[in-house]
Amino acid sequence: MRGATTRIYSSAPMSSCMSIEDAGGYGVARVPSGSGPAPGGVPSLWRVWCVWAALGAQSFGGGVATLALIRQAVVERHRWVDEVEFARCMALSYLVPGINLFALALLLGRRIAGWRGSFVCLSGLVLPSAAITVALTAGYAMVRDVPWVRAAVRGMLPATIGLGFLVSVQIARSVLAVAWRDGRGRLSLSLLLIVVSGMLAGSTRLPVLVILCVAGGIGAMDGWLRSRRSSGVSESRE
Repeated sequence: MRGATTRIYSSAPMSSCMSIEDAGGYGVARVPSGSGPAPGGVPSLWRVWCVWAALGAQSFGGGVATLALIRQAVVERHRWVDEVEFARCMALSYLVPGINLFALALLLGRRIAGWRGSFVCLSGLVLPSAAITVALTAGYAMVRDVPWVRAAVRGMLPATIGLGFLVSVQIARSVLAVAWRDGRGRLSLSLLLIVVSGMLAGSTRLPVLVILCVAGGIGAMDGWLRSRRSSGVSESRE
């Protein structure tokens, strides 16, 4: 690692999400319990539900816009998780079938307030948005042919793309910062995986699950080679 010491500690079983912080110039990897408290302490379930209900009520613009809202709430505003942990939970959410935002809510909820947090986050995200969707669908059916309504819908599409691009840049910046602390080799590999994965997803019909599994296998191989190299250097010094 480039001028840094990595320390990994855990007082409970390893979670599916892992956060990495920078403390005092040292790269510190913190492995929280899957049902352990969030970095700022465990918030009340009512507070968590209110935050996620507000997200559900504002989740216009599709999954990309909702993802931006979730990240802003749990990472920036309330600081319940950090950028890297959010990115890893998001990556895990793509590995399950169905709507990945539901899986993301379950993962983040478990990290924030345990298994009850998973239920609270998911219900807060789904119930308000479902009620609003039913009401808007009924209303849209009556005005969908109005020219200004159709023009407004077309105007929302570029904004949704912009929100998706912003979220991608913010998450990539944090992931690449961690890779840079691990050295130029890890940074180069991360950049290569970003570019190649995007090209494969855009130009082939490979399932997202296959692309993620291959990228994960490459990352695991790189970690194994680095650990062997480190152990070899330690043995030679002894």
